Amino acid sequence: MQRMTGMLIGATFGAVFVIVNAHRPLNGAVGAVLRALAILALVSVVGMWVLSIRRARATGAEPEAVPGVTNMFSRAYWLIVAAEVVLLFGGIALLGAWDRPEETNVAWVAVVVGVHFIALAPVWKHRGILLPGVILSLFGVAGLVLAATSAVEWVPLVSGVLSGVTLMAGCVHFAWRGLASQAAPA
Repeated sequence: MQRMTGMLIGATFGAVFVIVNAHRPLNGAVGAVLRALAILALVSVVGMWVLSIRRARATGAEPEAVPGVTNMFSRAYWLIVAAEVVLLFGGIALLGAWDRPEETNVAWVAVVVGVHFIALAPVWKHRGILLPGVILSLFGVAGLVLAATSAVEWVPLVSGVLSGVTLMAGCVHFAWRGLASQAAPA
């Protein structure tokens, strides 16, 4: 169940990335569609999580686990999350002290969340989270670069919406795989 819970956490943060950042300069209708799709993706992961719990209770078949990892939410995980929180809030405070545009914050968040996944890959012995980690980090760096230009208004799309879509797509995919790995109830 830990892996499915991880997918639920990731999809929630992905939806938040999209919902909070799907605004101007995007067309209002495009932003509304993106927010609706984010909510739909989150609801689908919640549904797969609930179904996974029901299947596990009915059959005793756990969803696909991360091979070689008995506790995804180990001490090492929590240390990485604690470092992530310090970097997030410390970095945002520094960006504010340096009078960087507010849009820079979402770029910084994308960088830190991406690095969080990269740091977790060896802890979880799971290379599958490297790709989303690298992608989020790159979207964050691209946003930091954009924030220093006249294209600053596009930072929420690049670092926020695209990061959120990346998270949600990965979570929907891996939640579906986890659900499919369980034996269907007889």
